Amino acid sequence: MSPKGLLIDVTACLGPSCGKCVVVCKRENNLPDGIEEKLSFRSFTVLQKRDGLFVRKLCMHCEHPSCVAVCPVGALSKRETGAVVYDAGKCMGCRYCMVACPFEVPTFEWNDWNPRIRKCILCADRIEKGLVTACAEACPTEATLFGDRQTLITIAESRIRKNAEKYQPRMFGLFEAGGTSVFYLSAVPFEILGFPKRLTEEAPPELPWHILQQVPTVVLMGAFILGGSYWLYRRREEVAKLEAQMKDEKGHAGTKGGASHVE
Repeated sequence: MSPKGLLIDVTACLGPSCGKCVVVCKRENNLPDGIEEKLSFRSFTVLQKRDGLFVRKLCMHCEHPSCVAVCPVGALSKRETGAVVYDAGKCMGCRYCMVACPFEVPTFEWNDWNPRIRKCILCADRIEKGLVTACAEACPTEATLFGDRQTLITIAESRIRKNAEKYQPRMFGLFEAGGTSVFYLSAVPFEILGFPKRLTEEAPPELPWHILQQVPTVVLMGAFILGGSYWLYRRREEVAKLEAQMKDEKGHAGTKGGASHVE
């Protein structure tokens, strides 16, 4: 199956007055009702108002996802469909993915007794059955389009070319952070929509790996410190026992000496 993705045209979004993308996303993922402005474990997609426009935020499903690269147990993975999915059964709760994501997407169930990482998984099960994502299916204005990644790029380039006065001269997501599976068209600069300003075109997994490379050193230092503390504790006990033994021996010697003198 060829990689899929989403094309989000901010100029066509009706915002909360429609909000169907948010409603169906919650229904599809068994999330509680309610409108939020920021991504959370309760909302995998949100609508934010920026400069008079409404922009929908969700996981970008990067081509070379940092969250996948940094996960030490393979709880996050990139499928051939383009979806970045999560396996709670493998997750150890380290939350490296939250630190590594350049878009600050993954969230954590802080208040749950068995917490999970939560984020959009691009309706992975649906698209593997040949269906479109729930959000794209529900959108009444084609502000969200689902399709083959390359086809979406062609559509976006065509819209920009035919309506140069309407759009920014480029789409967001084609090159940022090594490329993503979610693209944006906008009438205003993308930083106004709240997207990161300084994203390189190079995929960032090298940074998470650099972080992970330091983990063994941290572990060894921790082990050294704990080991040293334990040694000092045991050594203190041994010295205390030795001092007590010496006092006993000295007391016994004094008792013997006193007894000889009486005799």
